Amino acid sequence: MSGVTITLGTIGVLLSLFCWASFIGGVTRMVRGLFLGQKDGFDRFRPILPRLKNVLVEVGAHTRMARKRSVGFFHWFVMVGFMLGAIVWFEAYIQTFNPRGGWPWLSEQSWYHVIDEILGLGTVIGITALIIIRQVNQRRGLNRFVGSDRKAAYFVETVVLLEGLGMIFVKAGKLALYRADGQDFHWATDWVSGPLSTILPANELMVSIFALVKLLTGMIWLYVVGRNITWGVAWHRFSAFFNIYFKREADGRTALGALKPMTMDGVPLTMEKVEELTEEDEDFEPKLGAGAIEDFSWKGWLDFTTCTECGRCQEQCPAWNTGKPLSPKLMIMSLRDHATAKAPYLLAGGQTTMGEETGLVDADGNPDEAKLAKIPEAARLEAQRPLVGHTTADVSEDPTAAGIIDPEALWSCTTCGACVEQCPVDIEHVDHFIDMRRYQVLIESEFPTELAGLFKNLENKGNPWGQNNSGRDEWMNALDFDIPVIGKDVEDFGDTEYLFWVGCAGAFEDRAKKTTQAVATLLHTAGVKFAVLGQGETCNGDSARRAGNEFLFQMLAEQNIETLNNAFDGVPTSHRKVVVTCAHCLNTLKNEYGPLGGEYQVVHHTQLLNRLVREKRLIPVAPIDGNVTYHDPCYLGRHNQVYEAPRELMDGSGVTLKEMPRHGQRSMCCGAGGARMWMEETVGKRINIDRVDEALSTSPSKIATGCPFCRVMLSDGATAQTDGTELEGQVEVVDVSQLLLESISRDGGLPDPREPQWLEQPKREKTTAEQQAERDAAEAERASAAAPAETRTAEAAPDNAVIDEGAGAEVAAAGSGGTVSAAEAGPSAADSKGAPKSGGLKLGGGKAPGGAKAPGGAKAPGAPKAGGDAAVEEQSAVKDAERTEETREAAQGSAPATSGAPKASAGAPKSGGLTLGGGKAKAPGGGKAKAPGGAKAPGGATAPGGAKAAAAEPSAGESAAAQAAPAEATEASAPAKDGAIPKAKKSGGYGLSLG
Repeated sequence: MSGVTITLGTIGVLLSLFCWASFIGGVTRMVRGLFLGQKDGFDRFRPILPRLKNVLVEVGAHTRMARKRSVGFFHWFVMVGFMLGAIVWFEAYIQTFNPRGGWPWLSEQSWYHVIDEILGLGTVIGITALIIIRQVNQRRGLNRFVGSDRKAAYFVETVVLLEGLGMIFVKAGKLALYRADGQDFHWATDWVSGPLSTILPANELMVSIFALVKLLTGMIWLYVVGRNITWGVAWHRFSAFFNIYFKREADGRTALGALKPMTMDGVPLTMEKVEELTEEDEDFEPKLGAGAIEDFSWKGWLDFTTCTECGRCQEQCPAWNTGKPLSPKLMIMSLRDHATAKAPYLLAGGQTTMGEETGLVDADGNPDEAKLAKIPEAARLEAQRPLVGHTTADVSEDPTAAGIIDPEALWSCTTCGACVEQCPVDIEHVDHFIDMRRYQVLIESEFPTELAGLFKNLENKGNPWGQNNSGRDEWMNALDFDIPVIGKDVEDFGDTEYLFWVGCAGAFEDRAKKTTQAVATLLHTAGVKFAVLGQGETCNGDSARRAGNEFLFQMLAEQNIETLNNAFDGVPTSHRKVVVTCAHCLNTLKNEYGPLGGEYQVVHHTQLLNRLVREKRLIPVAPIDGNVTYHDPCYLGRHNQVYEAPRELMDGSGVTLKEMPRHGQRSMCCGAGGARMWMEETVGKRINIDRVDEALSTSPSKIATGCPFCRVMLSDGATAQTDGTELEGQVEVVDVSQLLLESISRDGGLPDPREPQWLEQPKREKTTAEQQAERDAAEAERASAAAPAETRTAEAAPDNAVIDEGAGAEVAAAGSGGTVSAAEAGPSAADSKGAPKSGGLKLGGGKAPGGAKAPGGAKAPGAPKAGGDAAVEEQSAVKDAERTEETREAAQGSAPATSGAPKASAGAPKSGGLTLGGGKAKAPGGGKAKAPGGAKAPGGATAPGGAKAAAAEPSAGESAAAQAAPAEATEASAPAKDGAIPKAKKSGGYGLSLG
C-alpha cells in the first residue's frame, strides 16, 4: 500500500458513490412505475415455496434458456459470472488500496482461488461466444434481433467482457507479486492466471490500476443503466428473478391455457357485476380491458421492464415470420417505452379522459396549468397518444397522432402462445394482447369488420357459421348405430361414462364431421359408454373471448355450464368426463369454465383413443401406407402440453411419421387461433400456406392433425399449393382418429363392436331430485312425530273454543250455532283423499289425455313406472303429504278459510294449477321446480308436453313458505325444444356495436 494506491482507491470509492446513486435512482423510478399498474386479480405472492422453487429451477438449471442449447450453455456462465462474480468485483475496493489484499480469510482459501479462476474464465468465454452469435444472426434478414436496441446490447456485452478480463488480470497481477516473494502459483487453482502471471511484472501499482479498472467498469455500468431504465438487456439481470417468481401459474406452468380474466381493481368483471356497480354509482365508468398504459396490471408493467430483447418470441411468431407487422418483442418494447415516457405525468396525478385533462384540474374543473407546467413536455405529449392507433400516422403537425400499437399488429395475433412458451423471463404476452382487444371491442367498438358477423352468429345462433341449431345432430345420420342423446334418448348420466362434446366445427363443418364420425365409430367399436348432448350444445365461446368480446364469451359459457351441470346431475366432479375433438373446445372446457362453475375432466380424443389402444380395446392391424407428417395444434400442444398422445396413437397405428422442422413446443401455428379463423388475411404470406409448405417438404402422403380448425386451414393450404402440380390430389389432410379407424379395419370392414363396459368403475352421488326428496321425507317424518301430542291438545279443547287464525281469519263459534259451508271450511282429513291440498298438486290423478312427455326432462334415477306398485307408492306418498300439511295447520291453529280467501274446489285442482300424475314440473334449463305447498311424490313423471303451468292460488290456510314460492315456478312445465336439455336465458352484450 502506497500513497498512489491510496489515491486510486479513494477516487474509486468517490466515483462509485456517484454511480450507485444513479443506479438506486433508476431502481426507484422503476418500482414507482409498477405502482401505477392496476391490481392483478391473481395472488402473485403465494404459495411462497413453489414460487421460490420455480425461480431456482428456471434460473439455476436455465430450463427456458436451454431451448437454444448453445446460447443457454454460454449464457449460464455469464449469469454465474455476474452473480458470484459480484463477490470478486467488490473485492476491488480493497485491492485498489492494497494490491496484495483481499477478503479476510476467504482470499487465502484454495477453493476461493478455483472459483475466482472459473468465474473469470467462464465470463470471458461465455460473453465472447454470445457476441459472436449475435453478430452472425444480425447479418440475416428476419432475425430475432431485428428491432432490439443494439447500442444497449453492445454496451452491456463490452462491460461484461471487461469484468471477466478484470477478474483474470487482477488475480494474475497478484500472483506475479507472490512469485517475486518466492511463492509460485499452483496449477490446480491457477491454470490460466498462473501462466499469465509469468509474463506480467511484479508491480503493485499495476495491480492497483487493474483493480480500479475492474471497479470503475462496473460503476460505469451502474451509472448508465440507472439513467436508462428501458434497457431491458441490462435490467433483466435484476428484474428477471422477480418476474419468474410472480409468474401467473405458481406450479411453474406458462401463462397459457386459460386467459387472464378481465378485471377492474383486481376484481373479475362480469356483465352482472358491471350492472351492479352501475346501480350503486350512476357515474361509474367500468374499465374494460386496457385502453391506456395505466390500465395494465402491475405485473404487466414488470413484464415490459423485464424484456431482454432477445427476440426468441419474435423468431417463433407466425405473424412476424409471414410478413405481418406484429412482433411480440417490439410490442412489449413499445409498451415499455411508452410506460416509461408517460410515468412522470401519471406520477404527478395526471389523467386523460376522451382527450381531456381530468386529473390535474382546478376547482372549476379546468386544467391546472401550473401543475402541468412542472411535468416534462415529452411526458405530457406521450400522455395524449392513443394506446392503439396507426403508428404510421403523420406526426409533423400533431406529434400525438401516432399510436403505440398498430391495429393491424394487434389483430394479427393468433394467440398461438409461441411467444409465451419461448420467453426466458416468463412475460405473459397473450394476456396483454387480449386486454387491448377487450377495450377495442367493448368500449371503442373498433375491430375487423368480419368479427361483427361472428359476434352476431354466436349471440343469435350459438355457432360461428350461423347455422340452425337443429342441424347439430345431423352428422349422426351417416352412422349405422345409435348414439344416445342426453335428455332425449337417456334421461340422466347414470349409465354413461363419457360425454362426447362434438363442438360447432364437428357438427357443421363437412371436413370436421368426418373426424366426429370417426371418433364416434371408434368409441362404439371399443365399447365405451358415451353419449352426446345433440342440440343441447352451443359454442364454447373461445373465438369470442380471443377476439376480445368477454361478455359474449361469458354468456355462452353460462349456457353451456348450466346444460352440462344438469346433464352431470348426481355425478361427482372427478367423474364428469368429457371427450372433445377440437383443441379449442378442450382448452375452454378444461381451463376456462372452472372459475365460472363448470368443473369437468376433459380429455382430447387422441388421449382417450390412445388409452383404448393400450388396453387392447382397439387393435390396429393394417399399417398406414406412405409417410405422414403431424401438425401440433397450438391449443393442444403449447396451451395444454399434449404432444405425445397423438404421436403414440399414430405409432400404434403403424404410421411412418416424418416430423416437420418446427414441431412440438416450436410448432408453427396454422393461422386459425385468436379468432383469426374468421378474419381475412391480407398482409404478407398466409400463415396456413407457410405451414403447408413446411409440411410438403417432408414428402407426405397425408398431413395429420388433431383439431378441426387446423384441418380446415391445412386443407385449404394444401389445395392452394398442390393445385396444378404433380401433387394435386395426392396429399390428404386427415385427423389422427381417421388414421386409427383405417388401421383397425379388417377386410374392408370394422371389427364387431365390444359389449359396452366401464373403463373405470363409476361413482355417483344423489341427484338434485333425490336430495330434495330426502329433505321432504325428513320434514314429513319430523312433522309426523309431533302429530300425536298436537292431536291430544286439539281433542282437549272445548266445543266452543275460538281458534285464532291470525290476520284475515274469521272467528267460528260452533257452540252458538254458527255454520260454515264445506267449501269455505276447506278440505278435511277425510276429504283430502279426493282433492289436493290448497295450493298444491293433485298427485293421485292419471296422466292428462294426449299429454306428451316434456322433452329434455331427465328421469330421476330409480323412478317407479306408473301403475302397479308405483300407484301404491304414490297413494302412500299422498297420504304422507296430507298428514304433513294437516299437522302443520294443526300446529298453527288453522281455521276454515273465510269467504275472503280463495276457495278450493273439492274435486278439481286449483284454478291455474296442474294435474300431474304424481309428477314434478321441469324448470327451464333442466332444474326441478317445486310446486308451492305440495309434497313431492316419489319418482317424478314428466309434465304433459303441451300445457304451460300457471301459478296456483294460495289459500289462507297455506304456510307462508308456500305463499312466497317464486313466480318462476309458473313456467316449470314449459317443454324444451327438439329434445335437448334447455339452455340458460341469454343476456345481452355490453357496449358492443354489431353494425
